[in-house]
Amino acid sequence: MKKCKHCKKPFVPTFSTLERTCREYQCLVLEAMSKVRERADMEAKKSKERLKVMKSNLETVQSLTKKAQAVFNTFIRLRDAGMPCISCGKLLAGKYDAGHYFSSGGHKAVTFDERNCHGQCVYCNRHLHGNLLNYQIGIVKRIGDGIFELQEKAHETRKFTKEELIEIIEIYKQKCKDISK
Repeated sequence: MKKCKHCKKPFVPTFSTLERTCREYQCLVLEAMSKVRERADMEAKKSKERLKVMKSNLETVQSLTKKAQAVFNTFIRLRDAGMPCISCGKLLAGKYDAGHYFSSGGHKAVTFDERNCHGQCVYCNRHLHGNLLNYQIGIVKRIGDGIFELQEKAHETRKFTKEELIEIIEIYKQKCKDISK
């Protein structure tokens, strides 16, 4: 004998061994209502998935670039936490920026290059406009000969596609998770 899902009384299935309720009117109503809720939940889930796909299709390269830049900068801040400022050598603590040696506005090819971006105190990055002379000294110390390869790459023109930007976002989200562990 099976037990009714709702009233917990034992019953003998009449039509199928898969029956979950007895034949009491209240139990049948409760079962019908639970099935309606399940269907509504499934429809809501499908609708949410469709909306997510539609939103991702509507995203522009510009909005994806902003998202990718934010995730990339977060990674740089996590990577360089506790290190000195690339320009002035002051220990990075509290609020600090992810400063680019070659600006991300004018040098798209190295915008998401980890060698081009380092933790930088707010004063050097914002008030001294990057403090580039000292940044150059600091970047040569950190990456050495890689600076020449970075300079060559910086002069290339580059436009990112939606797919590339989505991939960059996913890569740096994962890197942030790995560092945070």
